[in-house]
Amino acid sequence: MRRLLVALLLCIASPFQAADTYRETAWEELIPKDWDPAKEFRSLDLANMKDSDPRAMAALQRMKELWEQAPTEPSMAGRKVRLPGFVIPLERKGEEVVEFLLVPYFGACIHTPPPPANQIIHAVSAKPRGKMRSMDAFWVSGTLEIKRSETAWGRAGYRLRVEQLQRYEDPLKK
Repeated sequence: MRRLLVALLLCIASPFQAADTYRETAWEELIPKDWDPAKEFRSLDLANMKDSDPRAMAALQRMKELWEQAPTEPSMAGRKVRLPGFVIPLERKGEEVVEFLLVPYFGACIHTPPPPANQIIHAVSAKPRGKMRSMDAFWVSGTLEIKRSETAWGRAGYRLRVEQLQRYEDPLKK
């Protein structure tokens, strides 16, 4: 009986504990399950088109539009998340960074086209963070909100209030 009571208390207490912790989140969780950006392009034989083909150029333009309008996952609003990614500094105070984009793979946004909006996070910190260079890898923790923003590097579908930041270390290199 005592074990059952303890187990019940832990179940009741866990939502309150979860509010103070960050849940490790995969980038795929930011994409709505029913979003299929390739659906519109399945009938095109892009492999047999030259880059200069007007159909290829039109498809690239349409893909860019779809990616800029990429839907966000509503259930992510207000979540305290922790996710790894590569940074693109946007605003500095001295040598420290207060705003940056967080992207899922190396080279995203630096090369054309940028990832879909639901794979770009505009991260904002209330206090300046350490030195960062483009494409440095970090674990970023904070509260996620659904808020689109336009930057020189791409359109972000999410905004993150940065609460913790630590350099990413490859677990395979340990």
